[in-house]
Amino acid sequence: MFEIISNLIAAFFTLAIFSFLYKDNPFYRFSEQLLVGVSAGYAIPLVWQNAFIPFVYEPIFIQHKWYLFVPVAFGLMLTLRFSKNLSWLARYPIAISIGMTGAGVVLSMNAGVLVQMRSAMQPIDSLNMLIIFVGTVTVMLYFYFSKAHTGLYGKFTKIGIWFMMIGFGASFGNTVMARLSLLIGRIQFLINDVIMGFIK
Repeated sequence: MFEIISNLIAAFFTLAIFSFLYKDNPFYRFSEQLLVGVSAGYAIPLVWQNAFIPFVYEPIFIQHKWYLFVPVAFGLMLTLRFSKNLSWLARYPIAISIGMTGAGVVLSMNAGVLVQMRSAMQPIDSLNMLIIFVGTVTVMLYFYFSKAHTGLYGKFTKIGIWFMMIGFGASFGNTVMARLSLLIGRIQFLINDVIMGFIK
């Protein structure tokens, strides 16, 4: 009985979300707001148990690492954004966090640029390596705007456009396939668990 009731509730909310395909309606808004509320209600105790207790309470009050009051104070200052008079204090932790992300530029350069350059500098001993080399060079030529894209140079940049369109299309197709797999999963649930469950 519990499984039947839970399946009916899940089927109702699935159909309520799908009803937005027709137009905005109260069932969709109710389901959307319930999802946001349940997610927030679940996240608050999860953050309390998995973040606040092990990283704030235990180190400061049990292990007596009093210097951790500094990052805690900066974190609390972020909440002052909701105050009209004290919202300016929230600028300091924001500025520090943005400034510290500069250290991540080196890591992102290594992961996003240097690794790509090393891959493009491999010996061209196969068709795949030739395609990677031509794609890398022609896409880089396309983004060199100091020279007009005309003549032979323009032909190379058009090849770069083709490589970019193929890459963007593959990325978009991957996103669509991921969403379709979620849709297929919900339809299978409605058919196999709900409809066939009543027939059996």
